[in-house]
This record gives sequence, C-alpha cells and structure tokens, in this order.
Amino acid sequence: MLGVIGTKVGMTRVFKDNGTSVPVTVISVAQSKIVQRKTAEKDGYYAVQVNFGSKKKVSKSLEKKFKDNNAEKGYLTEFNLSEEEFNYLVDAKEITLHPFSGTDKVDVSGVSKGKGFAGVVKRHNFKTQDATHGNSLAHRAPGSIGQCQFPGRVFKGKKMAGHMGDRNTTVQNLEIEKIDLDENVLLVKGAVPGSIGSYVKVTPSIKDGAKLSLEPIIDEVADAATETEESVENIAETATPEESNENQNTEADKASDVSDASTEVAEEEPNEAQATEEAVKEETKEETKEEAKEEAKEEAKEEAKEVKATEEAVKEETNTAEEKVEAKKEDKKE
Repeated sequence: MLGVIGTKVGMTRVFKDNGTSVPVTVISVAQSKIVQRKTAEKDGYYAVQVNFGSKKKVSKSLEKKFKDNNAEKGYLTEFNLSEEEFNYLVDAKEITLHPFSGTDKVDVSGVSKGKGFAGVVKRHNFKTQDATHGNSLAHRAPGSIGQCQFPGRVFKGKKMAGHMGDRNTTVQNLEIEKIDLDENVLLVKGAVPGSIGSYVKVTPSIKDGAKLSLEPIIDEVADAATETEESVENIAETATPEESNENQNTEADKASDVSDASTEVAEEEPNEAQATEEAVKEETKEETKEEAKEEAKEEAKEEAKEVKATEEAVKEETNTAEEKVEAKKEDKKE
C-alpha cells in the first residue's frame, strides 16, 4: 500500500467552525524520491523503494543507487503496491501528499518513546498492593509468577518488569484534520508514536478501508510560471515603441490631409489672397509637423519607459515566486 514518510513536528490544536478544539499532531512529509521499482515479472510483486532522511556514510551499492536517481544519501523504505498504484507512479520521481487528498483516515507507524526499565505497574498496568495493613516492602511488587514443582518453570510471555518502549508501534484509524499541499504538512487528530523529530510512516487506514485518490498530479507552480511568462510576452507585444511611433505618424498624416483640404478650398479665392494664404499655411504646416514629430518622440519615449517598467515589475514578481519555491524546497530538504 502506498504511503509517505514524514517527521513528527509536535502537537497543537485546531478549532472547527463550531468552536470545538481538536488536538492534532503535525507531520512534515518529506518528498521522498523513488530509487528502485520492483515488478511482478522480475521480483514477484509490485513495490517502490524510496529514500528519507540523511546519512553521512552508506554502502557503495546504496551510494550508486542514490547517485543514479539524484537522491540524497539517507535511509530506505519500501511500499508494497497494487498494480494500479504501480502504474500511477510510472512517470513519478518522488512521492508527495497528493494521493491523500481524498483520504479521511490513516494508520501511522513509528518507533515509540523509550521508557527504560519499568516495573509491572507502569509497564502492564498492574494493580498496586495495600499501602498499609502490614505491607511494608511489596507495594508495587508483581506478586506470584508461577506454580510450584509442576511445571517448575515460568511460562513464556509472563508479564513482568523490563524494558519499556522503543518499539515499532502502529496507531490505526486516525482522522485527517487538514492537508497542506503547499507546505507538505499533514495534520492528524490525536497522538502518534515517537518523539519529536522522529520519522513516521503514514498509510491509508486498513480498518476503515480508505483508498488513495490516484489522479494525475498538477504542478501549480509550473502553471503560475508559464502564466507570468505569457503575460510578459503579451505586454511586450501589445505595447512596443514601434507601434506607438506608427500611430503617431498616422495622426500626423491625418493632420496634413486636413491642411491640404483647406488649401484646396482656398485656391478658389483670388490669386493675390491665395498666394498670401498659401505662404502662411505652408509656414503653419511646417511648424505643426515639427511640433507633431517632437510630441510623437516624447510620447514614444514615455511609453517605452512604461513598457520597461512593467517588464521589470513582472520579472521581479517571477523572481520572487521562484525564490519562494526554492526556499520552500530548501526548508523541506533541511
């Protein structure tokens, strides 16, 4: 069954809409990379091996396995899969929380806290003996541990004092309160085995019959980056200084056409007035053209500055988004 490996961060509480307080355990899920795939044809069953944690020294065979899959040196664990789950992970390189988005209950396995050498009262919940009435040295004693000559021994499995804790423990049927796919954090109702900072394995609940949602993974960060790039290209195409210059030239041409029309009307008047008017109009034309050209140049410069400013702003946004994504990845690796 497919699952994830995470680190126990600690316990806190969340409030529901009706105001009730729910104690939850925060599990930070590591993006474990797949380092080996096992198939039914070659190995007799479907499974994937994933890495988690970090380790300074590993064997040469494991070092080659980590290097070939571009994975960090660490520990290995294996998930036995069904054929459907194996096909779902054909193109995947790492395991994330996406399959748990439709799951309500999970089983959490880990190594419980070590309690050292404990007596039967703490270890097995034995009842204490009398504190008075003549009892002076056997208040927390286990009492009789067997019979007499027959069978003449203590049966195996007898509950007695001894080492307590530090064992592989599984807590079943824990409810999922929240899944944060952006931060890769899982909030589980109740307590899970292990101390803070220890590794735990999270799988769908067996008793509840929970199943994973094997839907294709959509990379929201990549989509956001492509959208920003497309917006930058659209802005650059729609607002270019060449197009602004062309628009300004067309406006100057329209102004010259209007002045030409006015000169044609003036030609019908007497020749003397016509000559004087033409001279004045030519002078005004030249002045208006020069003014239009200067205005067009200034407007083109301003629009070019605005376009550069918008492009720089969009680039800064994309850079900040990429930096945030890289920061999250580095936090997860740490």
